[in-house]
Amino acid sequence: MDKTHKIRANKINLNRRDVLRCAAMAGTALAGTSVLPMSVSAANNTKGRLNQSIAYWCFSKYWEIEKTCRIARQLGCKSVELVEPKDWPTLKKHGLVCALANSHWFEKGMNNPKYHEMCLGKIREGIDACADFGFPNVITFTGLAEDIPLDEGIRNCVAGYKKIIGYAEKKKVNLCLEILNSRVPVDMVGVPGYQGDHTDYCMEIVRQVGSPRMKLLFDIFHVQIMDGDIISRIRQYKDYIGHYHTAGNPGRHELDDTQEINYRPVMQAIAETGFTGYVGHEFIPTRDPLEGLSEAVALCNV
Repeated sequence: MDKTHKIRANKINLNRRDVLRCAAMAGTALAGTSVLPMSVSAANNTKGRLNQSIAYWCFSKYWEIEKTCRIARQLGCKSVELVEPKDWPTLKKHGLVCALANSHWFEKGMNNPKYHEMCLGKIREGIDACADFGFPNVITFTGLAEDIPLDEGIRNCVAGYKKIIGYAEKKKVNLCLEILNSRVPVDMVGVPGYQGDHTDYCMEIVRQVGSPRMKLLFDIFHVQIMDGDIISRIRQYKDYIGHYHTAGNPGRHELDDTQEINYRPVMQAIAETGFTGYVGHEFIPTRDPLEGLSEAVALCNV
């Protein structure tokens, strides 16, 4: 986990009490073990229509990469994402992929030409690594608005992405532009000042780039905060979405009854679009991480 991710995770209150526990897991001590109850075993969770993934930065304080891979396999997940390339051989050993690779970070993004050289270099590195391993997606961001007007931010992003998208096409790797919310404070996992904070804004960039390799990273948590109307937006933009992220709102925590998003029908809507990519679980645990992740995987198994 990089420094930014550590700060991001450590600022979250990890002491919130567990309100609802899955009945199938009651009485099972999950912490420190790699054996899961049958209700959340791979046998039950590989039959769904969606490919599920684990966002490693959310769980790296609990498990090193080898254990995370074992847990992913036992849960029926097919990916551990946002993992550095040095650990990709470990993923391959376990028959997993990195569904979403890192590149530049969100503060300095493609909306500002002075950052283009840096961003494009990191995106190219991500594309090359994904192409070598056969992995599908590289993450990218608009960046903070700073003093850049909205329309200028779109123009700058489009111009920048057009410099690299042909290379992504050649290498058969997608660029996934993430929507981030700008409403909640950073200690609640918001990004005040982020320019690509609305679905329609990011979609305008994706459309103008005009490549099947330019995709939208639809983070359900962020979209709920900024736009709502999640299922309608999934159906509207289904042909442009390359990756999904989950987390409970408010707080970016477990997908349980303490939060407001009704994830089961959201996942059913995604499956009904024929989506063949990955749904990454990117929530910050407040209780036993394996229990919360197991519940999320079971809930999203549609």
